[in-house]
Amino acid sequence: MQEKLVFATNNAHKITELRAILGKRRQIVSLEEIGCREEIPETSDTIEGNALQKARWVSQRFHCDCFADDTGLEVEALGGQPGVMSARYASINGRGEGHDASANSALLLEKLDGIENRKARFRTVIAAIIGGKEFLAEGIVNGSIATTPRGTDGFGYDPLFIPEGQSLTFAEMTSDEKNAISHRRRASEALLKILETNP
Repeated sequence: MQEKLVFATNNAHKITELRAILGKRRQIVSLEEIGCREEIPETSDTIEGNALQKARWVSQRFHCDCFADDTGLEVEALGGQPGVMSARYASINGRGEGHDASANSALLLEKLDGIENRKARFRTVIAAIIGGKEFLAEGIVNGSIATTPRGTDGFGYDPLFIPEGQSLTFAEMTSDEKNAISHRRRASEALLKILETNP
């Protein structure tokens, strides 16, 4: 019987991705399935801090093994921005409200207008609390930012991000193609290795 892990997110896209990546080895349970419909706080100024904050919040309230992730797009020419503020990049700059992927991408392209260095990386940190112990795992994919959005799959900055060694953006790839090389896949694999050595 598969062990259950609660994924501390309300993002349906992330749940679908992680179930595709980990589904054969762990049973991923959503917040909705455990009756959690509250907005989980994300107030840390680091990606690691946000992941831990979310995992601790769920673990303390629902007394379950769980994990949470936080992901940032770090653009070299912008000093690592938008980074931890990737999901709210436009709103913190007075461009829209909340998590507006289109506004975020438009602002990023505006800031990179005329800049030749398009190097960037997606970085995911997963924080897990298993049996009361905390674990951190990281996954990174290097790449570059396209000059215009391309593709209709994926979410967030996927239409702009071209992984290193690829010609397609994440949004132009199939789910299987993206999941095979994604930052979330790499963080998930790192987490599984930690769990295998810390049963």
